Amino acid sequence: MTDVTAHTTADVTTRQAPLPATRPSAATKPVRWAADAVSALREGARVRLDYSAQSLWRVDRLIEEIRREGAPYAAVETVLRGLGAYAGEVVVRQVGAEWWTSGGDHWVRTPDGRLWDPVDEARRCYAGDGSLRLLCRDATGAVRR
Repeated sequence: MTDVTAHTTADVTTRQAPLPATRPSAATKPVRWAADAVSALREGARVRLDYSAQSLWRVDRLIEEIRREGAPYAAVETVLRGLGAYAGEVVVRQVGAEWWTSGGDHWVRTPDGRLWDPVDEARRCYAGDGSLRLLCRDATGAVRR
């Protein structure tokens, strides 16, 4: 399989070549992770997320706050997975993308055929080198052009 890597403003890895994947069951886990994150934030932190692109500003800031507090990665891994899945669901809803899975990883495939990894982007945000807002902007902007 040929892997083509393109770097966007958010320095997000996308893949042009198709991956062997399954759908629609691919959406089951990330949709659940996203819903769990939305529910936990609403109940625990009184933060409301509405699956809009604008809400990803708040998510990026939240991840930055968690990072500044110095929480060990192992303690926030599930939260980051949920926030990444949330960002992926924002892209899915904005442009009619769909979830794909391969080798245990979950990707969002936009209608232009590119694959985006929002869960990994959430991890990159926690490391101080990513943005879910920019991933969404790049993924949805590429489709709308």
